[in-house]
Amino acid sequence: MSRNRQYPDEVAGPFERPPIVFVDREGREIEIRPHDGSDEEYEALASMYDAFDSADRAQGIPPSEPRRVREWLDNILCEDCLNVVAWDGDDAAGHATLVPDDDAYELAIFVLQAYQEAGIGTHLMEGLLGYGADAGAEKVWLTVERWNKPAVGLYKKIGFEVSDAESFEMEMAIRLAGGSDEGG
Repeated sequence: MSRNRQYPDEVAGPFERPPIVFVDREGREIEIRPHDGSDEEYEALASMYDAFDSADRAQGIPPSEPRRVREWLDNILCEDCLNVVAWDGDDAAGHATLVPDDDAYELAIFVLQAYQEAGIGTHLMEGLLGYGADAGAEKVWLTVERWNKPAVGLYKKIGFEVSDAESFEMEMAIRLAGGSDEGG
């Protein structure tokens, strides 16, 4: 399904590339790094999504049944998708992915409830965009429910611009340098 999406002319960033280590607002040391493809990381992500609060699910994701969570993870942890995970020790605290869509990538980000409002989402998103730019991603888009003011605020702070606001879901887009060797 190809759409004529509008992307900003200005390139956003540069964004920090993972691995990124920081202390969140709750004093926890969080590390953001690319998904390594291991069974341990897969199971940690599956456990995170199994624990996800149904009130924080949007647009049907993440799925609510353990079997469907694993099918969904099998689709987004593939070679074509770019994934970064926020770790609190061995526990997955958050996950963000870029899924190829024509000449762009669709972004999705999830932070487990116990880790929300601690600054993890900002670092996770910036790490994903830095990782994506390194991998050659130039255009990224996402959809967000317009009532989700914290998410909309985060996306705007990072550099996303509203590209379509005609339905109850708002579409936002960002342009990355994509594969440049510039510092950042």
